Amino acid sequence: MKNSSPPIAPILPLLIGMIAISFAPILVRYSDAPVSVQGMYRMLFTVMLVLPFGTKQLSAMRSIRLKDWVLLGLAGFFLALHFLLWMASLDYTSIASSTIILALEPVFVMVGAYFIFKDRPGKIALIGMAVAFIGVCFVGSGDMGVSRTAFFGDTLSFLGTVAVAVNMLIAKQILTRVSSYLYSLIVFIVCVICFALYNLFTATRMTGYPGKEWLVFLLLAIVPTVFGHMIFNWLLKYVPPTTISMSVLAEPVGASLLGMVLFREVISGFQFLGGALVIVGLLLYLKPDRSADMQPVENGA
Repeated sequence: MKNSSPPIAPILPLLIGMIAISFAPILVRYSDAPVSVQGMYRMLFTVMLVLPFGTKQLSAMRSIRLKDWVLLGLAGFFLALHFLLWMASLDYTSIASSTIILALEPVFVMVGAYFIFKDRPGKIALIGMAVAFIGVCFVGSGDMGVSRTAFFGDTLSFLGTVAVAVNMLIAKQILTRVSSYLYSLIVFIVCVICFALYNLFTATRMTGYPGKEWLVFLLLAIVPTVFGHMIFNWLLKYVPPTTISMSVLAEPVGASLLGMVLFREVISGFQFLGGALVIVGLLLYLKPDRSADMQPVENGA
């Protein structure tokens, strides 16, 4: 069984999503609140924003199987873990390094998709991934020479990348049976619960923040989440998960440029070389898959 063709060319929502997620690290940096609080309100405000637009779909929740509820819970947990680790990495390492390491996501997605969905990328795609991986290694090795703090931040970003790759692979399984709207809504609610429990157990203050912080929380919900993650969730019904994760490789470029302008972060030689290799890897991967992106994907369940 195959999914229907997308109503619009995938390249347009891909571009919108890539631009939107580039603002995530910038907004996180502007906030002085703990990352677990940022993540909680980011997800809570997202739920509040999208809930009114899909009330007619809520009745379909009754038909979701127990197995899929478990998968939805796991997807929400791993998405929350991704946000917690990756957002925390920005306190220790540069925006460029953190987002470039996040580009390792397709490597883990590719491995998982091979075993779960039997997706077999072509030779050029594999070369592209290898080039991107080498680029990330350049970034990590450069930061190791800078300070242990920067390398610790790189490690947090790496672990957060593993978590979001697991989330994407779970999503690919569920989205063949559950609408992208319900998937996003339920997973985001689980995220809110996970962050709330984390804040309670760690005695993190969840209220009493100034107006600037609430504005940042709201923008995190609108820009990188609604126009980023939700668009990618919708696209997963039509394109391979590895294509989505490879498109996320554009985030380091936009985020690094914004970091240079807004925070005066200087990009080192290792970061520049690593980032260039990551982008080359992206171009190599996407070239053989352009035609495939226009075709519906096989049901993974």
